[in-house]
Amino acid sequence: MPNNLPIGMFDSGVGGLTVLKAVRQLMPCENILYLGDTARLPYGSKSARTVSQYAVQCAAELVRRDIKLLVVACNTASAVALDSLRAAYPDLPVIGVVEPGAEAACAASSNGHIAVIATESTIAGGAYQRAIHARLPGASITGHPCPLFVPLAEEGWTEGPIAEAIAARYLDPIFNPASGTGSDEPPDVLVLGCTHFPLLAPAIKHVAAPGTAIVDSAATTARAVRQVLADRNLVRSNGCGSSVYLTTDDVPRFARTGTRFLGTPIAEADVELVDL
Repeated sequence: MPNNLPIGMFDSGVGGLTVLKAVRQLMPCENILYLGDTARLPYGSKSARTVSQYAVQCAAELVRRDIKLLVVACNTASAVALDSLRAAYPDLPVIGVVEPGAEAACAASSNGHIAVIATESTIAGGAYQRAIHARLPGASITGHPCPLFVPLAEEGWTEGPIAEAIAARYLDPIFNPASGTGSDEPPDVLVLGCTHFPLLAPAIKHVAAPGTAIVDSAATTARAVRQVLADRNLVRSNGCGSSVYLTTDDVPRFARTGTRFLGTPIAEADVELVDL
């Protein structure tokens, strides 16, 4: 497989662009093909069967364009669709965002108490809890949904009094030892279990307990991607990598909101509308 083929990446919307950004920072020479399935978001409210079906369809579009690795830059799809994707494309390395985040959380924790914040569906599904317990069976895990973080990120309200007040409302019960979380010690690791949440990292760090290690699933996934590419001799080490964007609905909104998540401008002319 040529190492100049792109990394394929998909999410239900623009949140996965935080993963793209992390991959780009770590591997500036890599070409990346990103698909945001905005016509069918959110995945979190769909059944596991439907999400797996959507995930395979997204992957098929990326594979059709020739990719060397597939990144599932969506927590919901990572939780339920990895087996379906690996069965559909057995020769293609497939990486989700849950396993790298769990691995990093276990490595960073000293007291074995790990907090995970994510969307309601991700917390309810228990994917992070299972992945952490598989690596650290004795871990105490506090899972807490933070649904308002998603619209805050998409509106760009990621810093300041409003973001910090909402973050405090969500995080105070986690870091208050008297909150009834089931552990005598507050967590020493906080996992950002949604690809939207890295945008709110400043507000989250402002209200989290001092010394808490923040695990960004986007950054940990980028490191996992680099390791898999290195193991397979697929690292592209020369030139400046390109990014190509696909979306299934509303190109102007994808470009506008995606610019906020990526941190660099996305022109509408650089976004292709596709029909899955």
